[in-house]
Amino acid sequence: MKKDIHPENYRKVIFLDTSSDERFLIASTIETDETAEWDDGEEYPLARVEMSSASHPFYTGVERTVDTAGRVEKFKARFEKSKANKRTDVDSENTSESDEDVDKADDKTTES
Repeated sequence: MKKDIHPENYRKVIFLDTSSDERFLIASTIETDETAEWDDGEEYPLARVEMSSASHPFYTGVERTVDTAGRVEKFKARFEKSKANKRTDVDSENTSESDEDVDKADDKTTES
């Protein structure tokens, strides 16, 4: 490896796949406060990941839904909220338009 081309914090880090409990020792610059002991007895920084090649359906051939952060529920909640906001906007636009129509009709009546 060439010297002086990597950042100062480039070191070996243990990546723990929380889906499969598989561990990988890889050089990285990721910041982490946790440490763990590797098979060689040395202690390295530990970074937790939700998915890696050990658990990803493309590599494992096993299809499964991974929703650890509640992403689907968050999306549904945002979608419902946006639908409700659009309904409110449309209702207020209709109300404004009908108020304007009434005002115009009153103006026409008073002109005659």
